[in-house]
Amino acid sequence: MNPKRSFASDNNAGIHPTLLEAIARANVGHTKAYGDDPWTERAVAKFREHLGSHVNVHFVFNGTGANVLGLSALLRPYQAILCAESAHINVDECGAPEKITGGSKLVDIPTPDGKLTPALVEPRIRGLGDQHHVQPRVISISQTTEQGTVYTPEEIRALADLAHRHGMYLHMDGARISNAAAALGVPLRAITTDCGVDILSFGGTKIGLMIGEAVVVFDPKLATDFKFLRKQGMQLASKMRFVAAQFEALLTDDLWLKNARHANDMAALLAREVSSIPKVRVTQTTQANAVFAALPAELIPRMQEHAFFYVWDERTSEVRLMTSFDTTEEDVRGFAHRLRELVGG
Repeated sequence: MNPKRSFASDNNAGIHPTLLEAIARANVGHTKAYGDDPWTERAVAKFREHLGSHVNVHFVFNGTGANVLGLSALLRPYQAILCAESAHINVDECGAPEKITGGSKLVDIPTPDGKLTPALVEPRIRGLGDQHHVQPRVISISQTTEQGTVYTPEEIRALADLAHRHGMYLHMDGARISNAAAALGVPLRAITTDCGVDILSFGGTKIGLMIGEAVVVFDPKLATDFKFLRKQGMQLASKMRFVAAQFEALLTDDLWLKNARHANDMAALLAREVSSIPKVRVTQTTQANAVFAALPAELIPRMQEHAFFYVWDERTSEVRLMTSFDTTEEDVRGFAHRLRELVGG
């Protein structure tokens, strides 16, 4: 039986066929383990084509590992991370950032749309040098945000400048960075390298990989000890070629961009379809591959029987609908048709 597609998360999608083929091609013979192989070398070279010849790239298993290890490279235990209240590191990583960094504090900042701004962040940069206060060290942003919004290059640069002015760093959780770049119509480096990002978690799983994310370090001095952090953090793959082979394929012939554009286009279509239904209200501007909408509360369980999705805010019956590289127009129109039937009924 083929399971139905859902709108719960782009994590729920399968593996893109091209990336599955890349794994199969790498599954020939023996090669050195732990990244000392041709596939990893070529994948790193692909990242450097997109982000700059100076970057260091380290492959890991998952997004939490990428975020936590990237932050660990920037922090001492008495230092703090400033992030949006809705940030994945604050809400969905089970305290891993605080635990694995040895106790570094997360300072979460309420935002109307998931995006930090200098005006929101600067008041939290205080107590510098005072031994009684945790020391702000990192500003962490999500691209796209957990509310589906997208930082422009100018917005990222403003936060990077603020961080660097105070001797701090800018970390980017780029779980959906491909969707953000596609939405903005810019190359990947335009929202990373060119904006002053110091460390990036580059998302692979949500854009079609079977498994694997990448930590990209833009300042070589920050990368000196990263291989030890990765090993100690249990994120060093012995058969790394199978992670790397996927990234090599993803970053070749703009597959990352094609996948992201398709997911974004399906979200735009979904937003148009559901917004035309009585008693349904799209609550956030759809910028990438997330649609937020308020549905009649009594219809949510019945719609979840048709295609599963998550309730974002139970108080307001706001739900989150995510599209992916394999979402089809049939999926979208079928969902909207069923919702329209229930509302009409």
